[in-house]
Amino acid sequence: MILAVIPAFNEEKRIAKVVAAAKGFVDGVLVVDDGSTDQTAAYAKEAGARVVRHAQNCGAGAATMTGIDAAHALGARAVVTLDADGQHDPKEIPLLLRPIEEGRADIVFANRFGRKNVIPFVRRLFNGIGNVLTLFVTGKWVSDSQCGFKAFGPKALKEIDLRMSGFEFCTEIVRETTEHRWRIVEVPTKVLYSEYTLAKGQSFANGIRTALRILLRSFLR
Repeated sequence: MILAVIPAFNEEKRIAKVVAAAKGFVDGVLVVDDGSTDQTAAYAKEAGARVVRHAQNCGAGAATMTGIDAAHALGARAVVTLDADGQHDPKEIPLLLRPIEEGRADIVFANRFGRKNVIPFVRRLFNGIGNVLTLFVTGKWVSDSQCGFKAFGPKALKEIDLRMSGFEFCTEIVRETTEHRWRIVEVPTKVLYSEYTLAKGQSFANGIRTALRILLRSFLR
């Protein structure tokens, strides 16, 4: 069984469309409602997703780990994670799954910079800083380490243990690949930016806080 895991916080405007699109490429969709105060959970269920709810907002990392744990408990042999705001194209789910199905990878990272995508300079800058910081604390270069569009195979599903609750979890996933010696494949993908998705991105202040948490946890772990 292959499941899509979608962490979501106050995404009632987009979640139904994302769930409906993802359903065509997986065996089921699992939405983790991360303490939303709107109708995210109701719309996700209506669109055909299983929903797990956090009583309060715990962060993207915590929601992702909850979703992966739930998928593993349901017997999933592979999981694809994608954002709830519609910036990832579910039609590309098979591209991420292919290296796992062919036995070439334990984890697959989407790479938004491997295609001719229109990505604002600030986003490129933030992602570049994230990549360099991830390299510094993990010793591994991933071209788009901060992207939420990923696929996890059986070995990764069994061994992953995320402890960072916020956006810094993306760097923690790269750390997990080095600790467990997962085989990595990167796949160029599209990104579907809009005013809505850009408005929901991390602010500069949040980016700085995320970077500091990554550095702090790298020395404490």
